[in-house]
Amino acid sequence: MPTAIAALNWLSRRTKDVLVLLLATMFVTFILQIVFRYLINEPLGWSEEVIVGVWLWTVLWGAAFVLRESEEIRFDIIYSNISERSRRVFTVITGIVLIAVYGISLPAAYSYVAFMKVERSAYLHIRMDVLYSIYVIFAVASIVRYAYLVWHALRGDATAPQTNPSELSD
Repeated sequence: MPTAIAALNWLSRRTKDVLVLLLATMFVTFILQIVFRYLINEPLGWSEEVIVGVWLWTVLWGAAFVLRESEEIRFDIIYSNISERSRRVFTVITGIVLIAVYGISLPAAYSYVAFMKVERSAYLHIRMDVLYSIYVIFAVASIVRYAYLVWHALRGDATAPQTNPSELSD
């Protein structure tokens, strides 16, 4: 078991490394776009494609693999003022709904992404199925994440901790 935990920790660090590379790519491309447009007066057409594509991957990759359950958005004013048992019930209900929504939409999303192999971006000629494939990855990762959360809630394990307003920073 310690080997599996070490492997998962290593994998978690690599997912964060990918996110850092995506953010760095977006930042460098943005700076290049500013320099070329305003200092050299030669706008880069491809920079917008890179920034939008990398932004899409950054958001969905981060939500699928980097964002922790305690960092998820929830109605803390309600969630923090109910019992642990009620939070587990909410976790099961929302988890099942999200698994169903992602599961029902997954075949259509995959079909659409696969269909997009015929399209390419305007400047860089990147296949659109490659660009949009992150959504399928995100959907599968979300199904796995929520199945895990539902399983633990049904077992009676503690849910995400209550928000303590005194620990929130300004």
